[in-house]
Amino acid sequence: MPGERRRVVVTGATAGLGYFAAERLVTAGHQVVLAARDAERAVRAADLLRDRVPGADVDTVALDLADLASVRSGAATVAAGGPIDGLLANAGVVGSRRRRTTVDGFELQFGTNHLGHFALVSHLLPALESSGRARVVHLGSISHRFVRLDLDDPMMVSSYSGSVAYARSKLAVMTFGFDLDRRLRAAGSSISSVVAHPGFSWESLSDPRPPVVEPRRPPAVLTSIMHTFSQGKEVGAEPLTQALVGDDVVGGEYWGPAGWFQLTGAPARVPARRHARDGSTAARLWQVSTELTGVQPTVASTTT
Repeated sequence: MPGERRRVVVTGATAGLGYFAAERLVTAGHQVVLAARDAERAVRAADLLRDRVPGADVDTVALDLADLASVRSGAATVAAGGPIDGLLANAGVVGSRRRRTTVDGFELQFGTNHLGHFALVSHLLPALESSGRARVVHLGSISHRFVRLDLDDPMMVSSYSGSVAYARSKLAVMTFGFDLDRRLRAAGSSISSVVAHPGFSWESLSDPRPPVVEPRRPPAVLTSIMHTFSQGKEVGAEPLTQALVGDDVVGGEYWGPAGWFQLTGAPARVPARRHARDGSTAARLWQVSTELTGVQPTVASTTT
């Protein structure tokens, strides 16, 4: 990941993809702010990064994406530290058998994965704009291929499925990410917005990073089979960090593994399904998200 040193924020860096992304970023010499809801786990991850990477520049900020008040205060703390060159909106909730809600009463996965990050991006836009070169990376998913958004019932009150809720939340993340870049370009902003996904990444195949990442290894035969269509999270983090600080990345792109069905492989530009880039759906999602969060992203250029 060549290029100048950057100040970047990573949500969900206390485990899995977020931790490995943060490790890659500090190894490349970037300053990393770990935005996390669990202060103890954040300190544990920061200490491990400093142990593994001598001279690592790491800070922690308390920020719970399932609580809009926490998002607001956490964003203010991050912004007070100066311009932000990058935001990796990685954190998220994966799966819930029963319908659960955030502090603000939103369905947990849609509320955390999409609305929490929608509000966070909104609050951080001025600090991102002041960088003059900032990039926002939204964590997408292969699962977006199999669902459509239901903006008449985004909280899935009438009918709930945990897997569908997750896939819809990720489709919302991607739709917002692509739409944000269109709006940024139209406004002449210096910020770019990119979507990336990790392919099929398993904790059980990941390199151990105790006490932060302690994978439980399946039997050797099963591990061998899993490696044919999946990978460890340290590999899944590569498209995310490439999208965030890579010199060859352009706003509006979608990055993921280059292999079969985008499950594994080296980082590359990959296609997203057409419905993730639908302009009319994106406009309605923006409106719904603004109404639900009470936050209006202000997209403006450095010259205004």
